[in-house]
Amino acid sequence: MNRRFPALGAIIDLDGTLLDTAADLAAGTNAMLAELGREPLPVDEVARYVGKGGEVLVHRALTRSLDGRVDAALAARAMEAFLRHYARENGIHSRVYPGVVEGLEAMRARGLKLACVTNKPQGFSEVLLAEKGLAPYFDLVVGGDLLPRRKPDPLPMLHVCERFGLAPDRIIAIGDSDNDAAAARAAGMPVLVVPYGYNEGRPAESIDADGVVSTLADVVPLLDGLPAPGAVV
Repeated sequence: MNRRFPALGAIIDLDGTLLDTAADLAAGTNAMLAELGREPLPVDEVARYVGKGGEVLVHRALTRSLDGRVDAALAARAMEAFLRHYARENGIHSRVYPGVVEGLEAMRARGLKLACVTNKPQGFSEVLLAEKGLAPYFDLVVGGDLLPRRKPDPLPMLHVCERFGLAPDRIIAIGDSDNDAAAARAAGMPVLVVPYGYNEGRPAESIDADGVVSTLADVVPLLDGLPAPGAVV
C-alpha cells in the first residue's frame, strides 16, 4: 500500500476489529432462540449475521437470512430475550485479536486520539472493553444507542470529530465491514479494513476502503508525521 494518511486520531470498530465476539453473540442468540422454541445456530452462522446491530441480528437469526424480517411483536419479544441473555454472556468467550494491543500501544505512543465507535449498545461496549483491558486506550466510546443514528450513518463519526476537534480527513477509520466503511466515507474520512472480521461473510477486499491491513499493528507505519506543536490542522 503506497498511500499514507495524515491522521491525528483514529476511530476503531469493536466487534470483528478489536475483539472476536462471535461466541458470546452466538451464546446470547441461541439462548434467545431456545426460549422461543427455535433450533440453535452454529457460531459461524451467527458471525455472518453480525455487523448491523442487535435488532438486525435478531431478525436474521429468526429467519436464517441476511435480509429476513419477522413481525414487530415477535421481534420485540426476541430482542428483549436476546439482550437479557447477552448481558450474561458478554465478554465470557470474547478474545482480543492478534496485533490489537500492539497497534493501540503504537497509536497512543504516536499521540493519536482514539475512539471506539460501534453499533453495540453503550453499556455492553463499555463493559466489554473494560473486561478485556482495552478501555484505557480510548478517549471516547460511542455505542449504537448513544446518538439518534448509528453506522452506516456518519453521525457517530462526525460526533467524534467534534469531540476531538479534528477535521474528518485527519481521522483514520478502521473496521471490518461495509458498515464501517460506508460511515467513514459519508463522513469524509479515510478508511482501512482488517481481513479477519465478519462483514456478513464477504471478503475484506470487496469493501470500498483505502486499504486492507493485516492487523492494527500495521496501521501506524501508514501514517504521516504529526505536525509541530501549535501547527494548524
